[in-house]
Amino acid sequence: MQRIAKFEKVSIERFKADWTDTFGETGNIEEIYNSVKLPSRATAGSAGYDFFTPCAVNLAPGESMKIPTGIRVKIDDGWVLKIYPRSGLGFKFRLQMNNTVGIIDSDYYMSDNEGHIFCKIMNDSNEGKTVSLDAGAGFCQGIFVEYGITVDDDVTDARNGGFGSTGN
Repeated sequence: MQRIAKFEKVSIERFKADWTDTFGETGNIEEIYNSVKLPSRATAGSAGYDFFTPCAVNLAPGESMKIPTGIRVKIDDGWVLKIYPRSGLGFKFRLQMNNTVGIIDSDYYMSDNEGHIFCKIMNDSNEGKTVSLDAGAGFCQGIFVEYGITVDDDVTDARNGGFGSTGN
């Protein structure tokens, strides 16, 4: 198995700024930051690295929430991290990513926001089920995938930001 990436926490300053931007001044942000767990695999055969909620999450049907995970990832060139909802939550509650699949490129690590990974999830239940997750619960999973480029690709532009930062 190739080892091609390393998860890290973003700085406390970055987390505070992003948390406050998302939720406003809520609770003890330092305590929330200190409880952030790095993504991990549940078993040796797991492909996905579970991401954990930094706070309790309650989503009624049709509701969504943008979650600043407190995590960034340093990835070798030629690889991407794809983020999906955890299978069981999708099956039980139709929990989905608002952008269907999160794509974390290797150059996102050095962007202005320290490569802070956000996951916007939505309860798409058509059965009236509310999703309730405790702080520290696994809610999505990331899978590293190798990719290729065309033989005539000559892109040299650099990223500086997240959503929409690589063009129009």
